[in-house]
Amino acid sequence: MSEGLISVRNLTKDYGENRGVFDISLDIQEGEVFGYLGTNGSGKTTTIRHMMGFLKPDSGEVLVNGLNPWKQAPEVMKDVSYIPGEIAFPDLPTGTDFFKVQAQFLGVKDFTYMNHLIDLLGLDPSANLKRMSKGMKQKTAIVAALMGDKKILIMDEPTTGLDPLMRETFLELVREEKKKGRTIFMSSHIFEEIEDVCDRVAIIGNGKIKDVLSLYKLRHDTPRMFRITFASEAAAREYVQRVPEAAVDEKGASSRENQAAVSFAVPAAETDRVIKATKGLPVISVDETHEDLEEYFMNIYRKEIRQ
Repeated sequence: MSEGLISVRNLTKDYGENRGVFDISLDIQEGEVFGYLGTNGSGKTTTIRHMMGFLKPDSGEVLVNGLNPWKQAPEVMKDVSYIPGEIAFPDLPTGTDFFKVQAQFLGVKDFTYMNHLIDLLGLDPSANLKRMSKGMKQKTAIVAALMGDKKILIMDEPTTGLDPLMRETFLELVREEKKKGRTIFMSSHIFEEIEDVCDRVAIIGNGKIKDVLSLYKLRHDTPRMFRITFASEAAAREYVQRVPEAAVDEKGASSRENQAAVSFAVPAAETDRVIKATKGLPVISVDETHEDLEEYFMNIYRKEIRQ
């Protein structure tokens, strides 16, 4: 894959005692929604702070739109909007006052999109900035970032403090930004939101990249696990003759004496074949599952623990 709009090359920041990030390399392509998934303390925020130019690497480098954030922060920020993981507002009385300062800083003169964001998120900008709840502060930070209409969005745990309904509203905003061609880097520890909106995801643990995967491939190319229940054992055994991958579940399908089930896994491309093989047989139910992002993530960590 070509060098990305955001490029991380052999980035290392060692805080000691195995804390930090170690030899990280990533490329985020223009127009891509890229997820960064890991547990608390895994290195997500440290990586993002390097992208923003807040930290100087011990070794390696980060380039954002071809520029070094540590050395060229003002130029980088012309193209970047940022939602921090830890929100600290300036000493201003209300959200409205903060948005006015932010608009002046960003050069925003048309407030149509800002007002759209405020309405969509159900935010009361007249509220006291310091006394806002965690959720209200998060909404304020989201509006402040997106109102700038920048081509790169870097977001550190952006849904922290949002309720499930508002989290889905935010994810819809991410989809809207993607349609505009924005490049989005979003860290999270919530599997569902990464799987829902991202094109690719990097999994980080103990400061090291464990894997980078396409979520399209995870959804469409991972093996399908089937459990098919038939009205009789004879039908189940006939199915096994048609689909060699299948095996009769000797423990039985249910408490009903005459039912029997088969279980097996096949590549995603073979789904039609195994369904067609049920033709003429008395099928009670067909259950199909595949590995989701959470299972993929946990399998990586289980393998690491066993090593």
